[in-house]
Amino acid sequence: MNPSELLRYVDTIHRDKGIGKEEVFQGIEAALISAMKKNYPGDENMISVHIDRVSGEVNAAFNGESISLEEIVKRIGAQTAKQVMIQKIREAECDRIYAEFQSQVNQMVMGTVGRFEQGGCTVKLSGMEAHLPKSEQIHGTGRGGRGEGYRIGDRVRAVIVDVRKQASRVKVTLSRIRSVFVARLFEHEIPEIADGVIEIKSIARKPGVRSKVAVWSVDQRVDCVGACVGMRGNRIRNIVDELGGERIDIVQWSGDPIEFIMEALQPAVVEDVILCSMLGRAIVLVNEPNLSIAIGRHGQNVQLASKLCGWDIEIMTQDKLQGQLDQAVAAFCSIDGVTPDLANSLTGEGFMSYDDLSIIEPDALMEMSGLSAEEVDAIIEEAERRSEEQDAQQDVVRDEQD
Repeated sequence: MNPSELLRYVDTIHRDKGIGKEEVFQGIEAALISAMKKNYPGDENMISVHIDRVSGEVNAAFNGESISLEEIVKRIGAQTAKQVMIQKIREAECDRIYAEFQSQVNQMVMGTVGRFEQGGCTVKLSGMEAHLPKSEQIHGTGRGGRGEGYRIGDRVRAVIVDVRKQASRVKVTLSRIRSVFVARLFEHEIPEIADGVIEIKSIARKPGVRSKVAVWSVDQRVDCVGACVGMRGNRIRNIVDELGGERIDIVQWSGDPIEFIMEALQPAVVEDVILCSMLGRAIVLVNEPNLSIAIGRHGQNVQLASKLCGWDIEIMTQDKLQGQLDQAVAAFCSIDGVTPDLANSLTGEGFMSYDDLSIIEPDALMEMSGLSAEEVDAIIEEAERRSEEQDAQQDVVRDEQD
């Protein structure tokens, strides 16, 4: 390979593979040095190779003595030199692709379905093929799910969730079930979100079934919920269609956890919210007609609201709450050292069972009760013993029912 051919080779690799010319030059230099190590014994620092970036001339030396390219090729063999150069170019291409797609993790991409494999499908992106597993497809998450029924050539939107090197290749994994995919669709369809006028605060999702998205307007003159819905619902409809009919609840975010929880549980009408900060629990009171609405089908509404708000939400009526309070006070008072006042203080903080009491911080219980560390430890140990006893009894009942 003469200097002109070498320069043309570098240009071709740069153009076809998208690798910078300097990287190609360095790859060829490293390849020649690597190949020379086996045929020029001694310290590898005694070997040097430099390619003139303008003329294409190769300047090589071993132990300070110049060596021509022809002599190098003659020593190591033309085929060996070619193979080593190809390997170095592949490594450089792998590094480029990895860096390109690693920078796009959690970003949305669009491609076309190439073929079906490993229960999923490949998606042709610019410059490579990515993998969309069945487990990352919306209708492939449930029991016996078949994926989304794609055909070869179908256009697909998804987010990049994983990029990793495998030998000299790069594997890019896509997903359509992650919450970040919903966020990217909102950014794509709603200019106010893309521009930063409206922020997505949190997302809770059951893929293919229902999502709750909490939004907040930086500019209070902008109706964040209305902007997300769009004129005649066109904006949210586009997102729902992309998600295969998945229901989306747009929730007005609030820094006040009580207001936020009330909003998150819509369409249920909430009477009151009692925050139990020590347990991260929120007791939500509703009337009987709203009980099933607040809980939702298969518990979806309350589960998604809990995840969206970051509170363990329990839905109940006032009568049920009073019954649980009375039962908990009686149970706690049966433990040595727990007075009625302490029992009422515990239930006021949301502790409703032996299991709850067994995980209380000793310092918190000491502050509430004025008891000594030894007395507090004894109360917690007894609560733990009774909790385990109740669990064992419930296991026996379940076994008998089975």
